[in-house]
Amino acid sequence: MLRIGSLQLESNVLLAPVAGHCDLPFRLVARSCGGVGLAFTDLLCPHGVLKQNRQTRWLMATCAEDQPLGMQLYGNLPGVMCEAARWAVDRGAKVIDINMGCPVDKVTKTFAGSMMLCTPEHTARLAERLVNEMATYAPHVPVTAKLRLGYHDSEPPEWTAPALARQLVRAGIRCITIHGRTAAMRFKGTVNLDGIRAVIDAVHEEGGGKVPGVGNGDIRTPFDAVRMVAATGCDGVMIARAALGAPWLLRDTAHLLAHGEPPPELTLRQRLACLQSHFDHLLTFRGERYAINRIKQKIGGYSPHLGPCKTLKQAIMAMTGGSQFASIITRFLDEAGERAEAVPVTWLERDAIFRATSPAARRL
Repeated sequence: MLRIGSLQLESNVLLAPVAGHCDLPFRLVARSCGGVGLAFTDLLCPHGVLKQNRQTRWLMATCAEDQPLGMQLYGNLPGVMCEAARWAVDRGAKVIDINMGCPVDKVTKTFAGSMMLCTPEHTARLAERLVNEMATYAPHVPVTAKLRLGYHDSEPPEWTAPALARQLVRAGIRCITIHGRTAAMRFKGTVNLDGIRAVIDAVHEEGGGKVPGVGNGDIRTPFDAVRMVAATGCDGVMIARAALGAPWLLRDTAHLLAHGEPPPELTLRQRLACLQSHFDHLLTFRGERYAINRIKQKIGGYSPHLGPCKTLKQAIMAMTGGSQFASIITRFLDEAGERAEAVPVTWLERDAIFRATSPAARRL
């Protein structure tokens, strides 16, 4: 369990705000699998939120089943951030998160995202302003932050993230998620678990044990989450890209962390039911043309978890109408025979592959 301010979560496993991927249809699939303590929208530009342009309206889209939901804002103008946060709360946000870690140019060129690591005093003041705004407008909605270890590779992480984390906790931030890379690393290399621990220790000390710290980065299997908790002392984990082709990863991770053993893994039939659900939600919320194009982009992420599935991928890539999807799944399961009721690829098998190819992982 994880508590953020007054918000009690049902698990300590969070779905990250992966830009371009964690939209409403995907969040609903992940939630239907179970184990999702909190899910986030894609990162939101506060100016887009206030203008309510078409793209931002879609990024903010939610529904009754999509709770609890955090909405993540990026920006460095306190007044605009506060106004956008009010809009987000009015549209279903139970948590407002400040993005302090995104390394992409379109965000950093506005002095937002990971650039906020370079201006800690301004960043802490902005956070305090937003905390005070929520305390008045929506006292039940906590403000959180997601950051990286630092901006430059040459900068020792203890110079930036732990010190900033302390400032943020003093400003009233109720949870800090730390991604174990610098901004300069982007998504390359391996996470620095010692750096994550330094931030978690700072959060716990400054917050008197009442403010949780969440670890993020390189959680590709449930066993990675267990190792991160053991190595860093984090109170929860945030899972990002590894869940995109296996939305049941959060379910299995939450179960392993809570019970010390993984649950029975999903069979091929059950995994394809998730894929079908993903497509159905895309149809419902975005229409046939978008759903077909999107699922063709997504099938590559699902395929490593489905075992041999070349014919399935080929059929989906050739699909021209939404009504064809269910018959493609049915035909593939019929051809699979007894394999349909078996687990095609286990997390232990995936974990062994990752550890064999990652020197850093072998040291854990």
